Amino acid sequence: MRGQIVKISSNRHTVECDGIKYNTVPRGKFRKDKLIPKVGDYVLFDEKRLVIDEILERKNTFDRPMVSNIDQAFIVTSLVNPNFSLGLLDRLITLMELHNVSVVICLTKIDLVLENTYKEIRNLMKYYEKLGYKVVTNQDIDKIKELIKNKTNVFVGQTGAGKSTLLNKLNPGFNLEVGEVSLALGRGRHTTRNVTLFPFLDGKVMDTPGFSALDFSSYKKEDIKKSFREFSLYSCPFKDCSHTKEEECIVKKAVEDKEILESRYNSYLKFYEEGR
Repeated sequence: MRGQIVKISSNRHTVECDGIKYNTVPRGKFRKDKLIPKVGDYVLFDEKRLVIDEILERKNTFDRPMVSNIDQAFIVTSLVNPNFSLGLLDRLITLMELHNVSVVICLTKIDLVLENTYKEIRNLMKYYEKLGYKVVTNQDIDKIKELIKNKTNVFVGQTGAGKSTLLNKLNPGFNLEVGEVSLALGRGRHTTRNVTLFPFLDGKVMDTPGFSALDFSSYKKEDIKKSFREFSLYSCPFKDCSHTKEEECIVKKAVEDKEILESRYNSYLKFYEEGR
């Protein structure tokens, strides 16, 4: 039978097929082949032996957390406590671009900042919208529900940004544990320990402990460059231009002319340096 792994706890892999959940274990050969089943994997399994026989081809895959086959990521971005960070936002966007995952930026805690501050952030978000990224707030519940439909969605962002709170607001039936933000540390305490895939609105949503593998040392510099959408709008004199130190770089000039957001370019320089 064909099903999808919706939860993993120890060596118990919950596979869902036609609305029925089966508690299965993977074949021993997976460990020998160093193939690790992940939440989101589509698999072939034996419903009588309750054994996963084969992991089907993945659209994409992540190691921390161990998930796969994600269509869309809601990057839940707090404006305060934890503080708003363009650098972290760019890092998460780049990670998703590298895995061919669509991005929706979701702003939270907008009621806790001054109106002028919120306007400044919304103006920054216009730049991201021009790049094709959707931007919503945690008050746009109907819009978020519409975006979720027919996709496998993951909610990512800083601990304490309000991921679980937002999911509970979308559907109280999720009943996810919500933690308080530590005043001493300025960040939230982890409340999500296991990855779980929930069916919702003809789509699926995934709550995770957070994407902790956020350095780009395992990615090629060229792929990191391609992940910045705005760069494709400019043709440098040299095809292999890295947009870093080259004197005739059109991208660098676009930054100087404020056509490209300076903070985005600074993020790129950091990520490019990390790449291999």
